[in-house]
Amino acid sequence: MKSRLKKLGPGLMFAGAAIGVSHLVQSTRAGADFGFGLLWALFFINIIKYPFFQFGPKYTSATGESLLDGYHKLGKPILWIYFLLNLATMFTIQTAVTIVTAGLASTLFGFNLPIEWWAFIVLGICFFILLNGKYSFLDHLMKVIVITLTLSTIIAVIIAIPNTDQPLSFEQIIPSDTLAISFLIAFMGWMPAPLDVSIWQSLWTLEKKKLNPELSQKSILFDFNIGFMSTILVGCCFLALGALVMNHSGETFSPQASSFANQLITLYTQTLGNWTYLIIALAAFTTMFSTTLTTLDASPRAMSKSVELLFNKNYNKGYFYWMVGLAIGTLIIFVFFLSEMAMLVKIATILSFLTAPFYAVVNYILITSKHTPKELRPKKGMRFYSIISILLLISFSIWYLTTV
Repeated sequence: MKSRLKKLGPGLMFAGAAIGVSHLVQSTRAGADFGFGLLWALFFINIIKYPFFQFGPKYTSATGESLLDGYHKLGKPILWIYFLLNLATMFTIQTAVTIVTAGLASTLFGFNLPIEWWAFIVLGICFFILLNGKYSFLDHLMKVIVITLTLSTIIAVIIAIPNTDQPLSFEQIIPSDTLAISFLIAFMGWMPAPLDVSIWQSLWTLEKKKLNPELSQKSILFDFNIGFMSTILVGCCFLALGALVMNHSGETFSPQASSFANQLITLYTQTLGNWTYLIIALAAFTTMFSTTLTTLDASPRAMSKSVELLFNKNYNKGYFYWMVGLAIGTLIIFVFFLSEMAMLVKIATILSFLTAPFYAVVNYILITSKHTPKELRPKKGMRFYSIISILLLISFSIWYLTTV
């Protein structure tokens, strides 16, 4: 058991990055607004995204290089597209997860500080952890965080089930009006995460291989599957909490992510009892802190690697400078564009959904190309599964563009 736990790492970091706004805010809101009616969407999007997330650690374990190296081999235009897409969304994504974490920290720790100060404190703590502990410390810390958030969320659901007086309905709903469709697309865009997180996973797998060179592909894929299944489980838990506690509550929820998170904790404790406050707050805070920490690590790691490949030059402090730039950019959005945050998040989530076919196609081409050893390429069953998933992602994008 101990040796198994030691081999885990990138998969749990994937879970830490994925379980964030998509779970705490959007899954809960899905349950609050639709009951259990969008369970189909949660399972559906996880199923069709799975192959392309898996190709990240699979390619890295097969070749010893990251997906970004593979993108570069497929042609610089592909790497440029990734670089520009990531540059366009990384600051918004970091701000979105940080503002929710800051709001939760303010509620949990009780100090009467402006939200901007809490954002600065949260980013400062994450920056210190990454700068001093580097990957090795992050690897150990995420095991504690992901296990804590999973257990606390499951406990919250167990407490909520006997305390609900609402009739439960598992009738599935396909939204038809423009507002509901927009929510559905945003929900699926970040569920369990944007597909470019597969690149983060490949970079983390490389770092893990440096610590444990003997890791087999079987161990790496087992680690990924544990992390991926965790995101589905926690997503179902937050949707269930929304359905059990918030559905038909009559509560009007704030469109601001941080205010919504605080309302969420308050409503849970009012419904389930004040003694549940610590469990709910712990589940919410660890969920968002893990996402803030992993995104602050992964985006700079990916951008630094992209620049090195694009300009064929090694930058020793590239990761550090990108991390500083991301932290400063996040704080600038906090100070000057906080009122536009809801719109920025909506754009980022929809862009994540609409670009999913691009990452799916590129990851599929790479894993089945000459750049992957023939014996380690996907088998016929996985290839068929992947092609069907690509067609479904494209169909959903077309449906959204022609409906909204």
